[in-house]
Amino acid sequence: MSEINGSRPWREELASLVEDTGFRYTAGSFESKRSEFTVAGDSPEGESESLKDQVQGFLKAWGEMAMELGRGCRDIVQQSLVTEDSFIVQKLGGPCSEVSKRLSFLNDYFLPEDRDPVHSWTVILLVFLIAFAVLGVNTKHDNSIPRIKKASIHPPSASRVLLPDGRHMAYHELGVPSDRARFSLIAPHSFLSSRLAGIPGIKEPLLEEFGVRLVTYDLPGFGESDPHPIRNLNSSALEMLYLANAVGINDKFWVLGHSSGAMHAWAALRYIPDRIAGAAMFAPMVNLDEQRMTKEERQKTWEKWVTRRKLMHFFARRFPRLLTYFYHQTFLSGKHGPINKWLAVSLGEKDKALVLQPKFEEFWHRDVEESIRQGNVKPFIEEAVLQVSNWGFSLTDLQVQKKCSRKGILPWLKSMFSQAECELTGFLRPIHIWQGMEDEVVPPSMTDYVSRILAGATVHKLQNEGHFSYFFFCEECHRQILTTLFGSPQGPLNNTLDAIDSATAAE
Repeated sequence: MSEINGSRPWREELASLVEDTGFRYTAGSFESKRSEFTVAGDSPEGESESLKDQVQGFLKAWGEMAMELGRGCRDIVQQSLVTEDSFIVQKLGGPCSEVSKRLSFLNDYFLPEDRDPVHSWTVILLVFLIAFAVLGVNTKHDNSIPRIKKASIHPPSASRVLLPDGRHMAYHELGVPSDRARFSLIAPHSFLSSRLAGIPGIKEPLLEEFGVRLVTYDLPGFGESDPHPIRNLNSSALEMLYLANAVGINDKFWVLGHSSGAMHAWAALRYIPDRIAGAAMFAPMVNLDEQRMTKEERQKTWEKWVTRRKLMHFFARRFPRLLTYFYHQTFLSGKHGPINKWLAVSLGEKDKALVLQPKFEEFWHRDVEESIRQGNVKPFIEEAVLQVSNWGFSLTDLQVQKKCSRKGILPWLKSMFSQAECELTGFLRPIHIWQGMEDEVVPPSMTDYVSRILAGATVHKLQNEGHFSYFFFCEECHRQILTTLFGSPQGPLNNTLDAIDSATAAE
């Protein structure tokens, strides 16, 4: 046997069939002898792997396994649950399609037209929840953030008039007294503002130089004015008229509107045009649902707004009650904050520089404190809803048009022998609009629409100006505004003859 298999004994043959373990059996005892080897890249000393490397390797392998598991589960779901023949698709496919159709209007605001709203908004909601959770977990204190200033409620200081329905309206006066006023100017305030705004930073000597009496007031539920049970723009115009009569403005007066406050000024032009001598608008807000506004004009405005502003606009139109949460998290939280966050707007460079000035911050804080005095969220929701809902009129109603009476047999017979009786309709008095070309709150596209509809309006385009920079705390700008509206300064009225001349000029 040994000759056939060679000279190796059977023990060596067995050892050649298995891996060398390093052990040898000799004379009834074991001896160990490790084979020496090296691996490419390892040091000859054979350094051991650290715990950090082992953990990293484990996590990497676990991540790869989880990814493969996820892909496998996805493939199983796609192949077995979401096929056309599956029970789930047959039962839920129709309702999901119907929901997708009903939510398609969201594509007009946030999504491209070719996106499925159900799928896209599910992803957006999950991302929002994850981001909200991350923000809630991050509790690190940043010492670089300035201390938050708390809002204060000041003692009542407004003059008030009694309205016909028993409510009170708070107002504030600047300039010359009523018996010496050459021009009267009434200014409704914008969102998150009060009667204290008016023309921010205007000097009383300047008003006296032009003989101007400036009257501002709190909208219902703002400041010290009582809330209105059912507000609309018609009631807003009538309240302005009641205020004018109550404070002794017996002739025509000018109306001034800035930003969303222009909504109430437009209403005055529509519902009480016989008492309006003219209008001064600064970055006037326009309803995006205006019938004559084109899709391109809406899109230009929409593109300028930040995502938060778009979200507030959407909630005001569809789910106004959700605004309660956002308002309580911002300006109704009892704390002061930056104007761009509280109003959900973006600011141009000149506006950013303005809001950092101490005088603006002091004004802004005091104005907000007065605005939220009553602590009631309802007036703010009402104001937001008014901006985006049906105003009850269109700017086309203010167009100057010639209307001839031709209805009936008698007017028709008269028109055969003489010229038909015609009259001009619409708002016939001057309208001046100042628009900052760098305004990102009320973009120039809105004013472009107004100038297209109201061809008689005079538009003053302000290069390199934003939403606030021209109207707030600019003495030279204020002088230019008053000069444009009232001509050269003539001072207040001195006698009865001057009062008669002023009333005649207003008419």
